Amino acid sequence: MNHSLRPLMLVFALLAVQGCGGGGIAATACTGSCTEPLPPRLEIGDVERVISQAVAEAQARNAPATVAVVDRVGNVLGVFRMSGSDTSITISSERGVTGGLEGISVIPDSLTAISKAITGAYLSTEGNAFTSRTASQIVQQFFNPGETSQPSGPLFGVQFSSLACSDLVQRLGSTRPSVGPQRSPLGLSADPGGFPLYRNGVPIGGVGVIADSTYGADLNVRDTDVDLDELIALAAQRGFEPPDDRRADRITVDGKTLRYSDASAGQLMSAVAAPAFASLDGSAGQRLAVRGYTATADSSLKAGTRFGLAESGIRPASHAALAALDGFVLVDALDAERFAPKPGSDGASLGSTAPLAAAEVQTVLEEALKVANRARAQIRRPLSSQARVTIAVTDTHGAVLGVVRTRDAPLFGTDVALQKARSVAFFSNPAAAADLAATPDTQYLAAGGTASIADYLPAIRSFLNQPTALADGAYAYGNRSLGNVARPYFPDGIPDAEQGPLSKPIAAWSIFSTGLQLDLANSAIIKHAVFVLGGGSDVSAGSCTELPNPPGAAMSRLANGLQIFAGGVPIYRGNQLVGAIGISGDGIDQDDMVAFLGLHNAGVRLGNAISNAPMAMRADTIEHNGSRLRYAQCPQAPFIDSDEQRPCEGK
Repeated sequence: MNHSLRPLMLVFALLAVQGCGGGGIAATACTGSCTEPLPPRLEIGDVERVISQAVAEAQARNAPATVAVVDRVGNVLGVFRMSGSDTSITISSERGVTGGLEGISVIPDSLTAISKAITGAYLSTEGNAFTSRTASQIVQQFFNPGETSQPSGPLFGVQFSSLACSDLVQRLGSTRPSVGPQRSPLGLSADPGGFPLYRNGVPIGGVGVIADSTYGADLNVRDTDVDLDELIALAAQRGFEPPDDRRADRITVDGKTLRYSDASAGQLMSAVAAPAFASLDGSAGQRLAVRGYTATADSSLKAGTRFGLAESGIRPASHAALAALDGFVLVDALDAERFAPKPGSDGASLGSTAPLAAAEVQTVLEEALKVANRARAQIRRPLSSQARVTIAVTDTHGAVLGVVRTRDAPLFGTDVALQKARSVAFFSNPAAAADLAATPDTQYLAAGGTASIADYLPAIRSFLNQPTALADGAYAYGNRSLGNVARPYFPDGIPDAEQGPLSKPIAAWSIFSTGLQLDLANSAIIKHAVFVLGGGSDVSAGSCTELPNPPGAAMSRLANGLQIFAGGVPIYRGNQLVGAIGISGDGIDQDDMVAFLGLHNAGVRLGNAISNAPMAMRADTIEHNGSRLRYAQCPQAPFIDSDEQRPCEGK
């Protein structure tokens, strides 16, 4: 083990053995290790209790609801539809926008409830408890929503991740539950009504509720809403609450407190002791089988998986170097590692430049883990916890060359880290222009009409004043750079400023109609919803976009979709792009630092065989109307074990 990490590991081990009770001092000791001797899980009786509590609150309010419960890796453990619930839900941001997913009114109620439940589960860890209301706060055009002249949300764009079309997330296998992370039918939800579920300080799943027939977002964080979905979901969470000091409203980002819930226990109308599930099943409503998420006609309730064991799809790394760094890996149903380090598959596209070697990928993963283990987390409690992230490395075709996670990293970051790596590899690649030009238009289901993918190419070329942009490989784009040009204002958050060239203008923008990001995935999202309704075939793994496949590749360069918030940089061999690294799971500056500094340190260790992009090629050399794009941003004094102030400067 790296000797500089040994003091940290001893502290974490001490905290783990102090106990992890459901409240009081012991609960605050959880930092990712509160699973001894065996990780907890949702049992069938727990699923029954969560649903019963939701139904009781819905009955008290005369508001029929559909309720979904998932485990920590997204397995659907039960869906219950109350009699009288709307079966079709309308997607609407209530911004008066047409286009994108806005206005679609045939979305199955089960899909919205499942997406909310997965959001509560995927955003939460032993160090932080977030909800779908938290998600709503951090994905909109201003942070906070409703406060103008503010930058956009720090996770702007995360809603289009963990999609059903991703090749990283899993789908229903021969048994339920199975290995995860499982897919989310509508991605991550910004509609209040999705909560995490905990036992003794450990997250074990999530619950999602839809009762108001609209799948939307909270457009104004400055007021306090009375939201039916959220009230019913809060009642469902009784007995499975997170420790108070892990809730989002105990965590700040950029000096602003995050939002956990507008509902409170004092507002609940149902009795604390809910009726037995057996007394409700078949009388108050019925259990649902959901195509693609349960077996045909199988509406039975299930127990969840134990997170951190092979049954969950995520377990400790067996490779000695990664194990010494407390790394975790993704495995399949046979416990085989899914993304062990391997060489790049893009040699034919690189000419005389060698593709990434497996040993180089391994080194990048190790060095990024080391940076994450030393980094002070932004979104975790207690203060001075280490960052918890997922690390993904790809080649220039977007092929996955390696994935590793830190202990207790949030599940949402797993798919997002891969999206980030692929996104920067795509835009830094001279093939990007041809790929965009060759991609078919997408059809908007509710609004009618089409959106042209090809039109984004002249838009970004005009914006950058570069007639050959994305065709010459002249610039290296970080995820932060992509975020600059994919928001409805440039510079970000300045009202009346021009739109970024990859974004819709603000009058046509919403979290359901963002620009290139949604337009690339729009067809796949709709196809999957139609499949769940009983029509047509399901989306295939890795089909999130209709970009052409690289020569000899089975999937496009953006197989699980485009991601547009910070946390990834391309990998170079000299001046030649050879791959990318993506990080997700903590604050975006921390994600940036783990990617940028981890790659730099790997390059030094490898004798500069690989590196970050040469400074002259980085997107932060590009200026538009007096404002420069950004490349990567590292936090000041970011380490737990050092007072170093600016570790990325000059690299």
